[in-house]
Amino acid sequence: MAKWIIDPDHSVAAFAVRHMMISDVHGQFNRISGIIQFTPPDLAHLSVEAEIDVTGVYTGIQKRDEHLRSPDFLDAANFPKITFKSTKAQVLSERSCRVSGNLTIRGITHQVTLDVEYSGPVNDPFEEGATSIGFTASGRINRKDYDVLWNADMENGVIAGWDVRLTLNVEADRAAD
Repeated sequence: MAKWIIDPDHSVAAFAVRHMMISDVHGQFNRISGIIQFTPPDLAHLSVEAEIDVTGVYTGIQKRDEHLRSPDFLDAANFPKITFKSTKAQVLSERSCRVSGNLTIRGITHQVTLDVEYSGPVNDPFEEGATSIGFTASGRINRKDYDVLWNADMENGVIAGWDVRLTLNVEADRAAD
């Protein structure tokens, strides 16, 4: 099976959460690393191990980013990494699948399923002989499942929604044999 290295310069894990139950706050993690085992186009045997550096959370508001890194939310000092390790892939079409795996946040692991679209492979125009692939994955988690419990009650619900929508855009480069 071919080995692909996640390109941190061209990959991002984004999230969206309801704020005051009236709008969405968006953020992202820009420091993703990991390995994808995949021989195109065999999505049935796709395997992923990825790691996200929690300290790289970015929402565009420094004060909010610091709060997200605090023990109220991600507790980056004690849990600096979010990890995902796939356990199976279910092919849906030639370019899509569902990938299930173990997502660990704050030291707590739960099985999640992501809907995945595959693109590529393409030859890298800047490096002779280099090949890249891309994946877009989406899913949802409940932050309560990972003990991310900070909140405040409001008349119409809570300040920060419990449902977190995830979107990952990943480019990966073929590793040398």
